[in-house]
Amino acid sequence: MAKFWNRLAFERDLWQQGLSHVAGVDEAGCGPLAGPVVAAAVVFPKTWLTGGLPPKFRGLNDSKQLPEDEREKFFERLIASPEILHAIASVDAETIDRLNIRQAAWHAMNLALDQLQPRPDHVLVDGLRIKWLPYRQTALVKGDARSYSIAAASVLAKVTRDRAMRELDKQFPGYGFADHKGYSTPQHFAAIGKLGPCAIHRKSFSPIKPKEPDLFEPAHLAD
Repeated sequence: MAKFWNRLAFERDLWQQGLSHVAGVDEAGCGPLAGPVVAAAVVFPKTWLTGGLPPKFRGLNDSKQLPEDEREKFFERLIASPEILHAIASVDAETIDRLNIRQAAWHAMNLALDQLQPRPDHVLVDGLRIKWLPYRQTALVKGDARSYSIAAASVLAKVTRDRAMRELDKQFPGYGFADHKGYSTPQHFAAIGKLGPCAIHRKSFSPIKPKEPDLFEPAHLAD
């Protein structure tokens, strides 16, 4: 079970190799029909090699496994801790449509990593290896449940995106973005059916993406 794993094991191994700045990176918002994809990068201090995770961060986990109030609590503690380096970046719906969602998420991760000073010596990436990422990396499937630094990044990304969607709800009322955050809920589908898509909807995602005509359909019916 993931909860029994040593979730600083990957960081410790790299610290013991002499690396000082090991970043965990993760994203939030690949699945929704609307809004940005947000990525965050987090670097814990090497001094945790001996001391381990401070008590105030006990219970830190994959953001999807935490209730909203716990995510908010950890978010505030992470960004208020001067010993922890962090950076957050987002990519908008228009760019998602242009690049595709996977490339857009990876682009957001790279943007977040590039903001860190000093730059990371090594990156723990949630999910698949990013071939073009200009950093030494270790890809960890379900890394947000296996690495505390990735879990921290997932919390920063998720809370940032949720807050952004609540603000976007004020700009685009009627869609319920503050409630469903752009995900595929019956409420969201009903709003799209009534109002049509808005500026922050991902035009390359179904059901917003225009249906392609059947190749075997008569031309006059496809027009």
